[in-house]
Amino acid sequence: MTDGQWNAFCEYRENLRKKCGQWLNLADRLSPLQKAAAEKDTPEYPLETSVVYNTAYDEIQKEDEIKLIVIGDNPGKDEQLKKNRRYLVGQSGKIADGFFRRNPELGVDFRKNVIIMNKTPVHTAKTSHLKYLLKNGGQEIAELIEQSQREMAEMAARLHQELIEQKSPGEKSAQLWLVGYAELKGRGLFLSYRDVLKNAYHGKTTWDDVFVFQHFSMNRFLVDLKDFRASNDGLSLEDSLKKLGHQHRDEIFGA
Repeated sequence: MTDGQWNAFCEYRENLRKKCGQWLNLADRLSPLQKAAAEKDTPEYPLETSVVYNTAYDEIQKEDEIKLIVIGDNPGKDEQLKKNRRYLVGQSGKIADGFFRRNPELGVDFRKNVIIMNKTPVHTAKTSHLKYLLKNGGQEIAELIEQSQREMAEMAARLHQELIEQKSPGEKSAQLWLVGYAELKGRGLFLSYRDVLKNAYHGKTTWDDVFVFQHFSMNRFLVDLKDFRASNDGLSLEDSLKKLGHQHRDEIFGA
């Protein structure tokens, strides 16, 4: 990274670490809700971290080249374990890692060239369980989920734009991928994230480097990409990703 990129990343990292520490003050309120939300459809598991800061950020060095920001939904069962405390380390993360390993022409090492984010650091076993927290957690929990979305959207957009604006001459612009968009439309859980992110790019050319895809979970990303390429014969993988990612982006954001 250039000096400017590194400084922007360090600012992002410390800001998120601070915010997660503040939000963890509600762990005593969150944990019972998170356990209750999982009871109906999730086998029992050790709930160890209610609000998850991504410790993988602490291993990123100035010498690393960041080519991509990937934004999932929220930390699941694997991500919140004390031995992990990282984003996208479960089955979805393995699928993502495998995709880039099988396609070296993209030039992306998923564990070295990618900054992985979420739309909120509040853990639930399944993203849909956030609805239970919103319904049963009272105003304070609802405000936490709302605030965390808004702040994480602002931080993601700021870092992405700085990575592009501070890049070295000739360096390819970093892309931002939102993976998983079901809760970004209709009456979805992440409408606040969607709206704040869009506003952060208003009038900026960096919006061209924002893409939206199906989630890696359940192979939805791979199936969607395969179907798209089947109906767009002749496009390279890179061009297919750009076209598909912009297609979904325009569906969700309207432009």
